[in-house]
Amino acid sequence: QVQLVQSGGGLVQAGESLRLACAVSGRTDTTYAMGWFRQAPGKERELVAAISRLGLLTAYADSVKGRFAISRDGGKNTVALQMNSLKPEDTAVYYCAAGIDYLKSFDYWGQGTQVTVSS
Repeated sequence: QVQLVQSGGGLVQAGESLRLACAVSGRTDTTYAMGWFRQAPGKERELVAAISRLGLLTAYADSVKGRFAISRDGGKNTVALQMNSLKPEDTAVYYCAAGIDYLKSFDYWGQGTQVTVSS
């Protein structure tokens, strides 16, 4: 059984930074593409950033380009999201996700963590 365990998040002021981390446990014989999603109150869940299985490809939502950076530990199933210059509109619940096909499907999800940015 595959589980994603998230850490990080919290309350910061605008302009500050936060780092989220996620690790896959369970079936570790497979290297997954991974991503971070977020969902703000009253809004649909959106993809924030994604990284391919070996970390060679990354993708970002336009709203976070230049401020957020996704990284992984080589071919290991751990991923981090460094969030800099945070804005109040970044406030949301952030979810880690993993899947086989980069950007095409995410089959496993973390428990979610709240990020709140005050102005």
